[in-house]
Amino acid sequence: MTQLENVTPRTPQRLPFPVVDEVARHCRQDEEPETVHIEVRLPGRLDPARLRQAFGEALRRHPRVLMREAPGPWWRRRYEWELTRAPDVEVVSFPRPGKDALRDARTRALAQAPALSLSPPIRLEVVAGPQDEGTALVLTVNHVALDGPACLRVLATAAELYGGKDNSPAAPPVRAATAEPPAAAAPSHWSPPARVAPGTPGPTPGNDVLVTELPLPHRPKGSPYTVNDQLMVATALTVAHWNRDHGARPRPLRITMPVDDRPRDATMPIGNGTRLVEVPFTPDELSEATTGMPGLLHRTATRTRALKSLPRPQLGHGAALLTAPVLPVPWRGALARTLRRAAAPWTSTTLLSNIGRIPYSLDFGEEAGRAHAVWFSAPARMPRGLTFTTASTAGRLHLALRWSHSLLGPGDGARLRELFAHHLHATEVTR
Repeated sequence: MTQLENVTPRTPQRLPFPVVDEVARHCRQDEEPETVHIEVRLPGRLDPARLRQAFGEALRRHPRVLMREAPGPWWRRRYEWELTRAPDVEVVSFPRPGKDALRDARTRALAQAPALSLSPPIRLEVVAGPQDEGTALVLTVNHVALDGPACLRVLATAAELYGGKDNSPAAPPVRAATAEPPAAAAPSHWSPPARVAPGTPGPTPGNDVLVTELPLPHRPKGSPYTVNDQLMVATALTVAHWNRDHGARPRPLRITMPVDDRPRDATMPIGNGTRLVEVPFTPDELSEATTGMPGLLHRTATRTRALKSLPRPQLGHGAALLTAPVLPVPWRGALARTLRRAAAPWTSTTLLSNIGRIPYSLDFGEEAGRAHAVWFSAPARMPRGLTFTTASTAGRLHLALRWSHSLLGPGDGARLRELFAHHLHATEVTR
């Protein structure tokens, strides 16, 4: 913080792109922008002037958000972020209310990424619904620069400044230590995993999203698995069920799972802070899940615990080598895009990003109230083409299904929601 305070407007501080940011920057495309969509529901109304002031102050309290891509010559060896003292653009907007206002804000969140050349690379749209439906906050994040948990931290600060209520994070749940059982046999990572079977693709490129609210799955007290493991199993069963219904040959599934070890208080490092691991499933264990659910949950818990405990770079060792500053960034970018296309058959089947219990109250005071629902959706570019993102607020599970128009259509999204709800309920074993 002291270094930032000593920076003058004429000499903004510059930071090299981390590995995750550089790879995302190399592989971005306009047809399916890498955006994170966050949607927060409040029961009441917000005052525009007060919210703009509170959000602006929240940005200043988390100065790593106030950044833009620094210009440079084509032969530069690194992309760099340039930190600014103030936003270059108005971040908060209030679209005209109407029956399609929220739908249009969601569409913009998926189709229009905030520019990297303007600070900060986020956008907040405040959509007022009918009086009995309150207000929706739609945050759009350029995933080249930031992830969802980091922006939620900024929003929690804004809520505290706006409403005067304490938005300190709740303590994480305490889990009893358990002995690690021997790792179960898992599918080889050297064979290409299953792909999500195509449904009814749309005529135009881009992403679509469906948000829904579900009961939190019951978990017997003292279970060796977590709700995250139940969500992982439900995701695997959903995709396996979908693929069977569409005549796809059974193949092992691999599900990417972001792991975030950052603190949630004001010291939380802002940026792209998650590391990615892949959880494998065999066709046999998924086909036998009806009678073998306890065993599947226990094996999944063993795998996820082992993967979380392994020290690993965010995108693996190969990405760190690929982004070493030994060549100009355009040449590294061309190489990264070529390798991404070549590795497409080995890309994981889908992604489950479980944010978990929202640690902040997101209380905006008496008139606006406290958030009763929070949705996130992660990018769903091909070859995955489908992502599941979950979070829990006020004792409910909030699921966002996001898919590529090149793979699925709106009716497919509704069917996948039904399958997920069915299989999540099936994880509520009592023995």
